[in-house]
Amino acid sequence: MHGAVQVDGPTCALRPSASSCASIIELSSHEIVPQSPAAPRHHEALIVELLHEDAQPPQRATAGSAGYDLRAYLLGRSIKCSDGVRVWDAAAADRENDGLFSLPSGVNALIPLGFKARMPVGVEAQIRPRSGTSFKKGLQIPNAPGTIDSDYPDEWMVTVRNPMPHAVVIEHGERIAQMVLSRYETLPIESGVVVVSTDRTGGFGSTGR
Repeated sequence: MHGAVQVDGPTCALRPSASSCASIIELSSHEIVPQSPAAPRHHEALIVELLHEDAQPPQRATAGSAGYDLRAYLLGRSIKCSDGVRVWDAAAADRENDGLFSLPSGVNALIPLGFKARMPVGVEAQIRPRSGTSFKKGLQIPNAPGTIDSDYPDEWMVTVRNPMPHAVVIEHGERIAQMVLSRYETLPIESGVVVVSTDRTGGFGSTGR
């Protein structure tokens, strides 16, 4: 057993996948078993595949938390950075410096989370800042809320930006962002004429101050 996840009361164990050293967990109050893509689903769940033995899945801090905390996985990773003009890979963080990554002022970085995930069709993951991280470090998530689609197949990452006049240090395992799950609707797009259907006649700023 690699660890445990607390979800809605019960503690759920992480069991190793048969195909790799990763673990697949189901964030649900039901008994957790390894899942295959073709396995029948009797209830909805977020399926998480840990890509490293010490990676951590999304976790809610309290029973009333709407968001799941997301932790940076930095050990042995090179971090892709951008300043809006060029893109480069920063040096990998290692255990000798405790997995610290220094994000320069005015730079964006893709912070890896160390897992892949599969959501039910019709559910998106909205990536939002954590208030504590924003207040204490000043880190921003420039595209917040960012959307991760249910069919996204690769490792999850979070885009962060350092707006501060000095470098900001990000630590391995630090809660870097939060995820809120949301249902959405899709509709067919049809050609037609858009007419006024209410008593509103203006556009931007038409309703006053």
